[in-house]
Amino acid sequence: MKCPNCKSKNLGKIGNEQYYCWNCCLELAIENGKMNINQIEEDGSLSSLNDIFYQQGS
Repeated sequence: MKCPNCKSKNLGKIGNEQYYCWNCCLELAIENGKMNINQIEEDGSLSSLNDIFYQQGS
């Protein structure tokens, strides 16, 4: 598996179907066959970046 942002394979597993990219510091989670991409904020909360990586249907 590669990071959809930086294309790196430098991913660490942090949970069941959850990964962390050591190059660009994103959390990747696979839920129901879809990858959710989150940025980790300074306070530890997650901000979804799915809207950047996936186009919304129109």
